[in-house]
Amino acid sequence: MKSSALKALILTAVLPLASASSAFAASTAGRTDHSGLLVWLFLGFCALIVVAQLVPALLVMFGIVKAVASPKETAAVKHH
Repeated sequence: MKSSALKALILTAVLPLASASSAFAASTAGRTDHSGLLVWLFLGFCALIVVAQLVPALLVMFGIVKAVASPKETAAVKHH
């Protein structure tokens, strides 16, 4: 008797969750993408600008790390 009550409780909890899973899915059947060639060219140009800005920034960052990690050389000051 206890086992059947437990089964009923589990079925009561699981069945609504299993049937509601598709209710939260997004429907993309009616959505179409009308992006033309100019839109993709513009997005590609924007990506090119971002990459062109990242390359010098990374080089500067590596230069800073290299300067910090290198051993310091002390220069002898000559007094005249």
